[in-house]
Amino acid sequence: MFALRALLTHLVDYAGLFPPAGLAMGPAVRKYAAYRAGDAAWMLARFVVPVARLEEFEAAAGALLPFNAEPPDAPEPWRLSALVGADAAADLRAAVAFNARHAEGTEPLREEIDALEAKAASPGDVARLADAARDAALADAALFVELPWGADASAYARAAAAADARLKLRTGGVTPDAFPPAAAVLDFLAACAAHGVAAKCTAGLHHPLRGEHALTYEDGCARGTMYGFVGVFLAAAPLHAGHVPAAVAPLLEERDPGAFAFDAAGAAWRGLRVDAGTLADARVHRLAAFGSCSFEEPLHDLQALGWWPGATPP
Repeated sequence: MFALRALLTHLVDYAGLFPPAGLAMGPAVRKYAAYRAGDAAWMLARFVVPVARLEEFEAAAGALLPFNAEPPDAPEPWRLSALVGADAAADLRAAVAFNARHAEGTEPLREEIDALEAKAASPGDVARLADAARDAALADAALFVELPWGADASAYARAAAAADARLKLRTGGVTPDAFPPAAAVLDFLAACAAHGVAAKCTAGLHHPLRGEHALTYEDGCARGTMYGFVGVFLAAAPLHAGHVPAAVAPLLEERDPGAFAFDAAGAAWRGLRVDAGTLADARVHRLAAFGSCSFEEPLHDLQALGWWPGATPP
């Protein structure tokens, strides 16, 4: 199922430090190391960590023997997505210093911040954040700027395109009101496609399909309707290929696994077909990844649906 593999490759930015998992740094780092070494490592992307906790991350990673034991010529460093706080200038300087400490060949810990995440209060903030990243010598790091709730996605997409930045959409949380309406998700995806902007999502995408799920891991917790990551990421591909948003909108609400088909040539949903090459291109240039505090839930659900394409590339 090459198309499904194209859809899922490097899909999950592991955010175990954040709710509802809310793990301490040590357990989160150990889990990421285990996922990185496992059969599903091809589906794993970055480790998400606030800049304010980078020193804590370094201590936890340095204490992890398998991580320390990675040879200097290991195929890939640990890729980090660093969350920038209110003092962006200070955090960007700290990120630069971190990368300098862990430059290839300087020590056994091979880590690299190759993505930044920050929040914007207005479209103008997108350009200011992008300029600050360039000034801090982090121009090569992908910058994902999160829109505020209810923002005009087109205005932010225009700003991101002009600044060579990316966007970020919050697709859920630990309360029902944290989930945006489907129209807002569609507007975001369509704006990114229209303006040629790459993006990521965060929160609320633990499951492949739309459905009702527990919002936290506590017994008796509230339940809410969550988006499915297969539906959201598959929706980005036809928009990228030029389909009108109205044709794609029902995909965000799809709950029936029988409505999807994946094969070597592409993916199909209720008569709408996307070839595997377009799907892979959309993953790179439109919707890159989603942040999730769980890597295991997505895997288990894919296996339960019979959609797990296996560990070996076709």
